[in-house]
Amino acid sequence: MPRNQEVIRQWKVLHALESSRRGASIDALAGELEVTTRTIRRDLAALQEAGFPLYDERDEHGRVSWRIEGRAFGGLESGFTLAELCALYLGRNMLEAVAVSPFQRDLGLAFERIEKMLSPRMRQFLDLLPSVLSAKSVPGTADGGSSPDVVARLLEASLQRRVARMRYHSFSSAREKDYLVHAYRLAFAQGALYLLAFVPEYQDVRTFAVSRIASVSLEKQTFVPERDVAGDVFGNSLGVNTGPAVTVELEFAPEAAGYVRARVWHPSQEIRDLPGGGLALTMRVCHDWALRSWVLGWGAHVRVAAPPALVADIERDLHEAAKRYAGGEGASPGPGARTRGRRTRMLAT
Repeated sequence: MPRNQEVIRQWKVLHALESSRRGASIDALAGELEVTTRTIRRDLAALQEAGFPLYDERDEHGRVSWRIEGRAFGGLESGFTLAELCALYLGRNMLEAVAVSPFQRDLGLAFERIEKMLSPRMRQFLDLLPSVLSAKSVPGTADGGSSPDVVARLLEASLQRRVARMRYHSFSSAREKDYLVHAYRLAFAQGALYLLAFVPEYQDVRTFAVSRIASVSLEKQTFVPERDVAGDVFGNSLGVNTGPAVTVELEFAPEAAGYVRARVWHPSQEIRDLPGGGLALTMRVCHDWALRSWVLGWGAHVRVAAPPALVADIERDLHEAAKRYAGGEGASPGPGARTRGRRTRMLAT
């Protein structure tokens, strides 16, 4: 049997023992995991050898049950059970895949503490699991991420309701610009940090990529929030934009129907079958660049049915793309461009 399957089964044995108040018999474990009792005995011996606190106990009827001492770590004030501690350790590779500077260092220190709570043999056993449980890192910023000092000042400005002055690099004007802002919230999305801040100059809440904030200073003046910011700040968007939602209807070809049906693309989505094996996907989302790029990513396998403004934008994007391939002039508007018929707020330009 491959080593990977053996390790996964032994993890299931640990979880089964942790979940059972009265322990579990070898026969019960064998039945649950659909293996022989001999295999379970080998697994229990291997786990004991790895340092996991397993023991057997005989009741008044002579029945033997195996148990795990879930809080076997002296000085572990957090109250984590053994299974919870192991799960945190195993989740390291997934958390590190989505961690963003400046939290990566603190995350690493936290996991170092968890490692010290586990014996070397336990770590050796658990280190085998990431070989069958991996996570792909989300796209991050090309410049190395956000400055810890900038993030610290933004957090202070938000918590203390301090007016902040910051210098921000604008892609649209290709220069740095100074902003006076009321920092409302930091939000992590798609591998980067974003600042939601009210800009008195514009009398509106704008979104800023924290990686493009060059410097931040705090004023003595405080502020009272003038706008409400939803808990899920980018909830209406497939990307990191804010704005009103519109009803979008897309018709997918049979070749793509299975892939579309297998995922939840947005909480508002509704799917219905179309004649011939295709499907229609309806969502309430922003009409923004993130939506356009997602639709274009399906190529010839999708047709936009509504709204008309999105139909026009996609037609124009495809036309401009065809001109590029034909060697002609012209390019579709970039993500900073305003889209016809919408009021979506893009990143500050």
